[in-house]
Amino acid sequence: MKISAILLAAGLSRRMGRDKLLLEYDGRSFFRRAVDLLSILPVYERIIVISGRQQDFLSFSPGVRVCINSNPENGLSDSVKLGVEAAAGTHYLFLNADQPRLTLNDLMPLIKAAEENPDKIIYPVVDSKPVTPTLFPCRFKQELLSLSGDAGGRSIREMYKDLNLTLKPENPENFKDFDTEEDLFNDK
Repeated sequence: MKISAILLAAGLSRRMGRDKLLLEYDGRSFFRRAVDLLSILPVYERIIVISGRQQDFLSFSPGVRVCINSNPENGLSDSVKLGVEAAAGTHYLFLNADQPRLTLNDLMPLIKAAEENPDKIIYPVVDSKPVTPTLFPCRFKQELLSLSGDAGGRSIREMYKDLNLTLKPENPENFKDFDTEEDLFNDK
């Protein structure tokens, strides 16, 4: 199995009101935390999708392929498509940069589950709700490339419910994403 880890980091941070990638969490920016995590994942390849406005002030680790989303205002689907088009693996692991608590230990159950269930769409569930990261087998490549707007893979998960495998994380609080100033304030 060859997992292509795709970090989706081209969002406009509309709900936050400022670029989330630059926000600090425990002394490191959201972006640096996500890139550091990406760099230690035991995966086939690492891909980061960013917007053109970010490329001048973000730094990347060696061995990471960077894709530029020139139209982030079109929504999440454009970033998903860029990542999938760049990927050569048998599976796509989609990560977001706004989950600064995630650790390697949080992600290893997803990778292990994929090894044991290579045909499944795998994602964690916290409080009965799906959360990211999500892992798709490459058999869903065409469906992922057909997404439009601000939609991620939710519609594909719903279309293929019999192929979903959900995991209950050991540390569900680590899967929290930070979308607003209130999320940050309430985390203190």
